[in-house]
Amino acid sequence: MTPEELDAARDRIVPDVVAGGLRVLFCGINPSLMTAATGHHFAHPGNRFWPILHLSGFTPRRLAPAEQAELPAYGLGITNVVARATARADELTAEEYRAGGEILAEKVGRLRPQWLAVVGVTAYRTAFGERRAQIGPQERTIGGARVWALPNPSGLNAHWSVGSMAEEYARLRAAVEKAAGEEAAVRRCD
Repeated sequence: MTPEELDAARDRIVPDVVAGGLRVLFCGINPSLMTAATGHHFAHPGNRFWPILHLSGFTPRRLAPAEQAELPAYGLGITNVVARATARADELTAEEYRAGGEILAEKVGRLRPQWLAVVGVTAYRTAFGERRAQIGPQERTIGGARVWALPNPSGLNAHWSVGSMAEEYARLRAAVEKAAGEEAAVRRCD
């Protein structure tokens, strides 16, 4: 990909990978220029989302960004807090985050995923006014979905290794499976 091709992708919108009733809707901050240029979420070679998704047990094998259409079959989807592509997340304004949070809440209410997993706690804090939010499960729900803040899988996030991120994503997967088991037990008792 040439620098010109990447620059031409600035401000593009990348379609969500969604379906109704997903187990987990992963929500990135906003598309990178590589994502916008390819049309595939988390497409930058330095982004660790796809390996982490597999290592945490969400997918049976490591998917490539070009295979993102397979996610709904696993009960997973992808969206973003802010739809427009930028080279860096620091190009976004607080107003864009807040407006994106409102749009996201409407989208989640319409799609009804069980969990919303925001990959980037700072984006979650800004979009939803939760200044003290930490990585992990959140108290609030959004659009009826339980919320979990995850570390940002960007290669620029040096605070988290692939292994430590996979452990956190696996904590979410375990919570998703536990909730599904509890709901199934309640249905059997009814």
